[in-house]
Amino acid sequence: MSRNNWFLVGFVLIKILLQYLVIDSGYELHRDEFLHLDQAHHLDWGYISVPPVTSWFSYLIYLLGYTEFWVKFIPAFLGALTIVIVWKTIEGFGGNLFALSLAAIGLIFSALVRLNMLFQPNSFDILAWTFILYSLVNFFKTEKTTWLYWMGVGFGFGFLNKYNVAFLAIGLFIGLLVTPERKIFKNPHLYGGLGVATLIALPNIWWQWTNDFPVIWHMRMLSRYQLVNINRLDFLTDQPTFFIGSLFIIIAGLISFFTQPQFKNYRFLFFTLIATLTVFTYFRAKAYYAIGLYPIYFSFGAIYLSQLLKDGKKRYLKPIALILPIGIFIALAPLIFPISTPKNLKSVYEKHPNLGLTRWEDGETYDIPQDFADMLGWKELAEKVDLAYSKAPKNEYTVIICDNYGQAGAINFYSKTKGLQAVTMNADYVNWIDLSKPIKNVILVREVDDGISEREKSLFERSEPIGSISNPNSREFGTLVHLLIGAKTDVNEILAGEIEEKRAELRE
Repeated sequence: MSRNNWFLVGFVLIKILLQYLVIDSGYELHRDEFLHLDQAHHLDWGYISVPPVTSWFSYLIYLLGYTEFWVKFIPAFLGALTIVIVWKTIEGFGGNLFALSLAAIGLIFSALVRLNMLFQPNSFDILAWTFILYSLVNFFKTEKTTWLYWMGVGFGFGFLNKYNVAFLAIGLFIGLLVTPERKIFKNPHLYGGLGVATLIALPNIWWQWTNDFPVIWHMRMLSRYQLVNINRLDFLTDQPTFFIGSLFIIIAGLISFFTQPQFKNYRFLFFTLIATLTVFTYFRAKAYYAIGLYPIYFSFGAIYLSQLLKDGKKRYLKPIALILPIGIFIALAPLIFPISTPKNLKSVYEKHPNLGLTRWEDGETYDIPQDFADMLGWKELAEKVDLAYSKAPKNEYTVIICDNYGQAGAINFYSKTKGLQAVTMNADYVNWIDLSKPIKNVILVREVDDGISEREKSLFERSEPIGSISNPNSREFGTLVHLLIGAKTDVNEILAGEIEEKRAELRE
């Protein structure tokens, strides 16, 4: 194996190991991960919340043992593959080991660590965007039409992972249109590649059609409750922060399109960046949606910098360029990663109150960031539900009904009771509630503000409070677990009505 490949293996291992090191062992999985993990038990060509690719990884995790190790490994591995693609792009242009190492370090010690920390569609999204741009770069470099079909594969699976790959398509269309590379639109193989993308995406498109296009419901909900609150200027000002320690590499890459003759055919990437960011800004997208744009620019920037710093005194800047991303990452890590206990993190954030990192979506300020609070209390919840389940009659059907998908998914993941399945009227779970057997007992999991009503208790022979989440740093602090035994009415009929109401609400 060549020296370069040994270095690549080393960087891949560093990347994967780093993903485990930035999370203290006291934290559990994040609330958003649980929904995706439960999709492994309900494989389909689409879901209300996301397309199907993440569920395939969930099923792989299930086959590998369904443990936290594998949940963390998958996004870490996808992040490592993104680095491999950038590495191969640099090798394709004849970049030296310094260029390869600079790009790898710049990507490893960046906001990608935060995205690759959680099992969500984001990691594959970034990989897909990078692969699409890599394929297009290779097409213009080699003029081999097979790369247009590989680009189609990237778009197809990118679409099956997250629909916002359409924004990249719009950006690329504009970027190509305003440069001489617009000649690609006369190439019939481009449309062959788009045909491949369509064929790959077709099962999900059909699923959307037969299910009344849940993606429209989901986008409407996002626009109504989340995206409407996003400041367009904040979207743009947040972009440099994702690669704050290696921003100079991206800037060098953008400059290289206009200063390096070997890169003039790739100026469409400059205009693609501008166009895609403009479209995202118009639609009030979340800032991290655009992160998939940036890795490919590390290829050009690293090569350009390796040429700038190869002679004279400038060569002494090479170590600084390599160390800078690492140093800034280490300095910022205590603020942006759950690398220590909530108690220790609280003392860190108290020193930086003006950063607003502990302000949650309710506008209030807490001890730790909301994302970290979403990684606490789940095992305790599962233990209390297991206790409640053990008290219910064994020969009767007992259903666990939760307030949100985080609670339901956490119980299903951490429960030690075989066969136990928690559900909720939230997200995709509304389609997974089993009403095929008469429900005799119910375990209610309720947020502390909602509580258990007297009406709900009156529908059963007896009720018993089991407990609540006691971790004050958990976002679920105070969440109640209550056991209701001996239904006096048709619970199935009540739930069926609530399910239809929820589905109707989603369509509004």
